[in-house]
Amino acid sequence: MINEITIIGGYDKHGEKEPVKNISISKGEIFGVVGPTGSGKSSLIGDIEQLAQKDTFSKRKILVNNEEPSYEDRTNPRKKMVAQLSQNMNFLADMSVGDFLNLHAKCRGASDKCVNSVIKLANTLTGEPIKKEHELTILSGGQSRALMVADVAIISDSPIVLIDEIENAGIRKHDALKVLSGHGKIVMVVTHDPVLALMTDKRIVMKSGGMQKVVSTTPHEKKISKQLNKIDELMLSLREKVRNGELVEDIELNLEI
Repeated sequence: MINEITIIGGYDKHGEKEPVKNISISKGEIFGVVGPTGSGKSSLIGDIEQLAQKDTFSKRKILVNNEEPSYEDRTNPRKKMVAQLSQNMNFLADMSVGDFLNLHAKCRGASDKCVNSVIKLANTLTGEPIKKEHELTILSGGQSRALMVADVAIISDSPIVLIDEIENAGIRKHDALKVLSGHGKIVMVVTHDPVLALMTDKRIVMKSGGMQKVVSTTPHEKKISKQLNKIDELMLSLREKVRNGELVEDIELNLEI
């Protein structure tokens, strides 16, 4: 069982030591990774996915439960500790949602009874219903992301989840992160979205390829995040109305400055 991972700092793009020497993340915690484009966010989560041992450009080291992971842990697909949800997710397999989930459950040694649970959970995260008989290749970006979030939460036993820019997926972002952290996962989300950044427990600020500092989210920031999430929910509902050819004249917006 993985209770925590520790990131031991390495070097930034200029060969300077990272200001953040080390940071530990426990299961059930949600960490954000923020910073401008090109600041090294994807490189950081890439190091975590590989369970780097000073063998990447950054020279960072990842510990699992305060110990170095074995070669087997790093290379054996059956022991893969990390599940990554990328910002571009398109299915290529020519099969139905139900067949895909059944196959994944079988590979993971899970009961096929969890397939309905995955679909039910996914449908709480997206406004576009997903059905067992739907072909994977016709799913929208939002449906695909919602399905994979639910799959990782219920079927996958990977204890670490890395999410790369979930903001453009058209799903209920707050709920998605709560689902993953509620299943005892260590969750790290790369984001430019203030809604997501402010709902994390802490956020790692990246600059020039290095971890500059770690910011703890304040109670007031959490409150702001909930308020922003209401706007996000409104946008989701409006998106569905527009898609369905409905008018949105009954929406009142108070945008006084």
